[in-house]
Amino acid sequence: MTDRADVAGDTGGTGTGVTDVAALAGALRKAVRGEVGFDVTARALVTMDASNYRRVPLGVVAPRDADDVAAVLEVCRERGVPVVARGGGTSIAGQATGTGVVLDFTRHMTALVELDPGSRTAVVQPGLVLDRLQEAAAPHGLRFGPDPSTHSRCTLGGMIGNNSCGSHSVAWGTTADSVRELSVITARGRRLRLGQGWAGAPDGLRELAEGELARLRTGFPDLPRRISGYALDALLPEKGADVARSFCGSEGTLGILTEAVVRLVDSPRARALAVLAYADESAAVEAAAGLLPLGPLTVEGMAADLVPAGAGLPTGGAWLFVETGGETAAEARARAEEIVRAADVVDSLVVTDPAAQRSLWHIREDAAGTATRMPDGTEAWPGWEDCAVPPARLGGYLREFRALLAAHQLRGTPYGHFGDGCIHVRVDFDLLTEAGVGRFRRFSEELADLVVAHGGSLSGEHGDGQARAELLPRMYGADMVGLFERAKAVWDPDDLLNPGMLVRPARLDENLRFSVLPRRPVDVAFAYPADGGDFRAAVRRCVGVAKCRTTTVSGPAVMCPSFRATGEEEHSTRGRARLLHEMLAGDLVTDGWRSPEVLGALDLCLSCKGCRSDCPAGVDMATYKAEFLHHHYADRRRPAAHHSMGRLPEWLRWASRTRLAPLLNTLAATRPLAGLGKHLAGIAPERDIPRLAPRTFTGWWRKRKTATPGAGGSPAAGAGDHPAPTPTPTPTPTSHPGDLVVLWPDTFTEHLAPSVGQAAVRVLEAAGLRVALPPTLLPRKGAIGDGGTRSAAALLTARRARVCCGLTYVSTGQLDRARTVLRRTLDLMEPVLRAGVPVVVLEPSCAAALRTDLPELLPDDPRAARLSAAVLTFAETLERHAPHWTPPAVDRPVAGQTHCHQHAVLGDAPDRRLRAAAGLTGELSGGCCGLAGNFGFEKGHFEVSRACAEDRLLPSVRQASEDTVILADGFSCRTQLDQLAGVRGRHLAEVLAEALDRADGER
Repeated sequence: MTDRADVAGDTGGTGTGVTDVAALAGALRKAVRGEVGFDVTARALVTMDASNYRRVPLGVVAPRDADDVAAVLEVCRERGVPVVARGGGTSIAGQATGTGVVLDFTRHMTALVELDPGSRTAVVQPGLVLDRLQEAAAPHGLRFGPDPSTHSRCTLGGMIGNNSCGSHSVAWGTTADSVRELSVITARGRRLRLGQGWAGAPDGLRELAEGELARLRTGFPDLPRRISGYALDALLPEKGADVARSFCGSEGTLGILTEAVVRLVDSPRARALAVLAYADESAAVEAAAGLLPLGPLTVEGMAADLVPAGAGLPTGGAWLFVETGGETAAEARARAEEIVRAADVVDSLVVTDPAAQRSLWHIREDAAGTATRMPDGTEAWPGWEDCAVPPARLGGYLREFRALLAAHQLRGTPYGHFGDGCIHVRVDFDLLTEAGVGRFRRFSEELADLVVAHGGSLSGEHGDGQARAELLPRMYGADMVGLFERAKAVWDPDDLLNPGMLVRPARLDENLRFSVLPRRPVDVAFAYPADGGDFRAAVRRCVGVAKCRTTTVSGPAVMCPSFRATGEEEHSTRGRARLLHEMLAGDLVTDGWRSPEVLGALDLCLSCKGCRSDCPAGVDMATYKAEFLHHHYADRRRPAAHHSMGRLPEWLRWASRTRLAPLLNTLAATRPLAGLGKHLAGIAPERDIPRLAPRTFTGWWRKRKTATPGAGGSPAAGAGDHPAPTPTPTPTPTSHPGDLVVLWPDTFTEHLAPSVGQAAVRVLEAAGLRVALPPTLLPRKGAIGDGGTRSAAALLTARRARVCCGLTYVSTGQLDRARTVLRRTLDLMEPVLRAGVPVVVLEPSCAAALRTDLPELLPDDPRAARLSAAVLTFAETLERHAPHWTPPAVDRPVAGQTHCHQHAVLGDAPDRRLRAAAGLTGELSGGCCGLAGNFGFEKGHFEVSRACAEDRLLPSVRQASEDTVILADGFSCRTQLDQLAGVRGRHLAEVLAEALDRADGER
């Protein structure tokens, strides 16, 4: 968060003038020790939470302690400015947004103050992320009971504000059930310590409650997930006048939480997961309540629409995830098997392996994001995300809910906490047109009546916020809502804390975040096929679930390395998406594609593509960054790094043709000259410039063919460094499909690591495949084929052209040049594409560019889709085209990292199987190496690049034993290992080739 005050006249809808806003910012800077941000970026990052709503704040403050909170409240009270408390920003009803000052607790007030295993309590600050508490409690056999699916980024303060629940609520209840004491500051500056009894209550609250005992005893529905409204019934004498409990779920409207004492529960030593398959959703819903007497820890449900292909679930149309616990694995499994026997299912699975359980739970936890797209790609939105009814009535309610959807011609896929009667659903509301918004309102009103008719709560987990507060009179009646207003007045008589929430609410169809977007699509370079070609829809993919804000990741996950390195929202996938949304809106970020704020946020995006796979909503920030850079630098001077590294294939080809590689290597090793060169090229001074290979891969290939006529065995092979001016013949498929493959000489393999290409040839031929290289000469006009459009002059000038995936041009946003390079590549590959020969790409980033960027940049060229489909990784090639080949036995452990593009785009299952067949044991880490092509070489990026490497890659290598093979298929990963750890990483092809040579020597 910066400390600028360029407020530029935007008042956030409060009516406050520019001078007053500047005075407010100045007063806050004088009063608090934490950061004060009134600049465009700081405000843009918090205009939205995970809801449909958007409100532009005046500024953001990150308080360091309770004194800072009190100071902010005093300054804002004097000026009548609203204050909104914000944690992880994952609220789904709009309650984490506001037009005044937003308090961001995630920067400083994040401490676990104390953990007492004896009393099973913990003292926490509001910005503490739930997973950090769980990690601290686990060694003591304890845990915090509630666990929303956002547990890796939601904060305890936000959970208390919303009275969050999670999948284990059937066992351990809601957050309110786990709260002992709360320290809060009221809008008028009173510091209160809330617990059971009236000692810490604000003046007037006891009188209010004792004057309404009859209403408090009869006015609230009895169900486990009643979250809507204020929990004033907790003030009843028979409930101990629990003021702390009554504060839970108040959504920051009563006071600002600064510390909490929470209760911990025993965590089972062992767990088992029974996955129960049913024919359809109705059968699963009807069965859920009947499992509760068996004492499960969870009863979670979801249908097939939300389950990815190959998820490994038992056969069925809907599933219940029923978790059991025990002192031993056998006891937990026995309880799970008892549940299976009691359930009437079509199929079932009991999972005891913790890793396998986590994998299955990820499916359920990601549903909030995956549900934002219907199976046909239609957008779906929250708004009626978490209604709850008594569990025994869930089946009847859901049938009527489905009928109501049909009556309004809407669709949604329910999932969630079936055991508690709480249903999550994203509905395909049209929130972009006036008619669609009108239907949203009518549906909301009728659904509220349906929930009430079934004895339910409008909110069963996420709070009312703006999405439902307007409808509370339908649930509670006017008198009870009037009592809520009186309670709010006791706590906050000036209505400064999160106004418009719960009482005197804004309309549910106001402040919709979509209303500010342009009415017509914007011109873009990429096709965005999953979003109908609409960049607005692509940006709307980010619904704010904030999985990118996870600070620790496990397994192969990548997203979001720059956030983990910096801890800054601006450098998370969500933060960047928010700035792009504001850029399209145009009223806060006013410079459009020229915006320095958006450029600043995207600067530390590594283009790792991790979000493409790890974001539940499928945000692809690498593509959005390339798109933005393309427009931002149109007709403008580009940074030096865009020319030096963005056009790297051109420079390396020039060095090869002029035979200057030895001289350039010498210059790069001469410190003063290297320093000057790096300065001029925009390269980080901390970096060493990689050495050019003395001979290119295709040079080796040419010499090999000359020395061994027929080597490679393919008329499609390239002619080497200096191709003859004759067309390369079209390859002819052999009588044995799959025995001919074309090996792609990517820029890195060609000029910097030819040993990788040589090793791949060795292995592929040992597997019985015939290897060819792509043509290096464009056919003359008339010989191009159906896709040919080049003139004869263009063909003659492109004689020495080589194939290129365009990666470096894409990553630097030089998309016009990328398209030119890719069209030329398609022209060159015409013979290969006609023959249907598979194309083996060794560099994962290049393979990913051909798989995704190529068809999205040239969507109207059918050859682009054909080449994309022809691309195979090294392991995929062996698995598909040499299925009976057995790799040599290496029999050694491995460490290193799965390439981020491999994880996000290509998949690594074939690599895992190939490693296993070769006796390479162990797992590679996830994350990103931090070099990421040009990113880690660019001036100003070195520290973040190193921090990314220290996240997972370097620790995994340091912990490896001496005989461990360090695998790194990407040139960037190998370079990072070499420059930061002095470790040589190797491509899997090199490891297998070495094993083949060793086996040959032993024979």
